[in-house]
Amino acid sequence: MAHDERRLQVLRAIVQDYVSTNDPVGSKALAERHDLGVSPATIRNDMAVLEEQGYITQPHTSAGRVPTDKGYRLFVDRLSALKPLSVAEKRAIERFLDGAVDLHDILSRTVRLLAQLTHQVAVVQYPTLSRSAVRHLEVVQVATARLLLVLITDTGRVEQRLVDCPVDVDRDDVAELRTLLNQTFAGAKLADAAALVPDLLETAPPNLRRLVAAIGAVLVETLVEPGDDRLVVGGTANLARVAVDFPGSLRPLLEALEEQVVVLRLISEVDTGGAVLVRIGEENAHEALSGASVVSVGYGSGDRALGGLGIVGPTRMDYPTNMAAVRAVARYVGQILAES
Repeated sequence: MAHDERRLQVLRAIVQDYVSTNDPVGSKALAERHDLGVSPATIRNDMAVLEEQGYITQPHTSAGRVPTDKGYRLFVDRLSALKPLSVAEKRAIERFLDGAVDLHDILSRTVRLLAQLTHQVAVVQYPTLSRSAVRHLEVVQVATARLLLVLITDTGRVEQRLVDCPVDVDRDDVAELRTLLNQTFAGAKLADAAALVPDLLETAPPNLRRLVAAIGAVLVETLVEPGDDRLVVGGTANLARVAVDFPGSLRPLLEALEEQVVVLRLISEVDTGGAVLVRIGEENAHEALSGASVVSVGYGSGDRALGGLGIVGPTRMDYPTNMAAVRAVARYVGQILAES
């Protein structure tokens, strides 16, 4: 077991050196830079075993070695602790996010902040409607037979829909309708709210029944087909700095970020226990991300994840620092949403 632990130390040293220098790492350099307590010859033997096991590889004609996806995976899985953020960094996060005025502003600031802290591309998923609850339903008359229905969720998300009414509407009807809708839906999870519509149709007072039918139809569409789950992306320019890490072309990755679907799927798969998830290279099923790593975590209030946030960058990244930054930012975003 002692030699396994030592080899893990050698692998850690190779990952750290390669991440910071982008140069393949040799046994002599490792012996000089790290206090591994063994001779360069022993380090060479350990590196030969690590290479045989697929954790490191020799690029082209270089004398040094670089980590493989499998090597990065072992490094991440065996991290004993995440590097804590400095007091200054924590303060900067608080200051930066505290001034946000609404949900969109919170998420825009979040990606800018994450991109600055990690020097990677940052992505944040809008809170998914299915995980939210109804805070309030507002009904606004815009014409004699037309209403604007505004759904406000507990995550600060706002959905607006126009409703064409089968009859003319007066002010009293609007007030009565607003009360009825909020009595029925306020506090209900969006995933359950659509099921409340049929009961509402049956219990609505006769004078409102046709109105409620029209509003109910629009409401079901809004609740059942949230279809605009989307991402806020920031720091794409950071990819230019690491273009060397994407042999061939950055284009597939940039296109995947632009199309959002693939990245959204990855970011939205969050661990319910709040763990930071790391997907490295080929672990990302989509070809465009096979040279990239995705570090993500859920954010939300209490134990309820409302969405995911994270970073996308090359497999050669500072995993401990980036994982800590992603986790810390997610906590602050959760706190702000809980307070708003």
